[in-house]
Amino acid sequence: MSKSKKAASRIGLSCALSTPFTSQDMIDLPAFSEHARWTLSNGCDGVTVFGTTGEGASISTKERITTMSYFAGAGFDMNTVTLGVAACTTQEVIDQCKIAYEANCRAILLAPPFYFSSADDAGLFRWYSTVFQGIGGQLRDIILYHIPSMTRVGISPTLVAKLKKAYPKAIIGVKDSSGSAENTATLLADHGDLQILVGDERQLANAVKHGAAGSICGLANLCPKELRPLAVEGKDNAKIHKAVDAVLVYAFMPAIKALLAHRTGYKGWQRMRPPLGDMSPAQSRKLVTAFDQIFPPSKKSK
Repeated sequence: MSKSKKAASRIGLSCALSTPFTSQDMIDLPAFSEHARWTLSNGCDGVTVFGTTGEGASISTKERITTMSYFAGAGFDMNTVTLGVAACTTQEVIDQCKIAYEANCRAILLAPPFYFSSADDAGLFRWYSTVFQGIGGQLRDIILYHIPSMTRVGISPTLVAKLKKAYPKAIIGVKDSSGSAENTATLLADHGDLQILVGDERQLANAVKHGAAGSICGLANLCPKELRPLAVEGKDNAKIHKAVDAVLVYAFMPAIKALLAHRTGYKGWQRMRPPLGDMSPAQSRKLVTAFDQIFPPSKKSK
């Protein structure tokens, strides 16, 4: 891919959307759509639906179809939407990928299979090959998702090289959510022709300075305007570091939801889908107080 084409298709800042649920444990599609629009109008280049922050491993194939249909019907530019895919069986992964392609999504954020922590590069290569062959002619725009803290297996730079060589027109990037700046540096050095995306917002600016293509990140649910200079210009902001540190005192996903409930006034944002639990009211109050000291409410985009 030429530099001009790579720049034109750059992911930039994509919000790893949190997913709102109703009291009946259904996806709250109007609230979901409204929030996605807010992130796009406040600094994000795109949105990622059903990634880790969005509790993607708890979202069924049927719900993915319904959500993509709702977004398209609501007038979204689907070229701004990346669909997170997370399943263990190859057939479920193939089905979920086809949902993204049929909805004309920009890309797929594809996690490796989880549960079997002994899977090695050879086994993972066979797994990805089975998925890609099952997708067939629709195969395109795959972002490999390296998040070993959640999947129990990682995507090594060596595996990236093998997949890139075998499927050169399919692999467009890697999202590195390892939290390791050293791993990101290795990916940039070995695979600079791909879009390397950083999950840890505290490492984002430095990575962008060295060639990273941006971020798919959870903090963009809350302060996309403040994050944009980091993802696009490599310009760091100490407040972002403080915000991440404040959130990581607690479990990340319910913490983001507690802050969304505070920003929007919609308490439904606080609901987590089982097996994950909601944040306690006391913890929520402490987090909101800490976050508002970093980004005072009067300065937030409404």
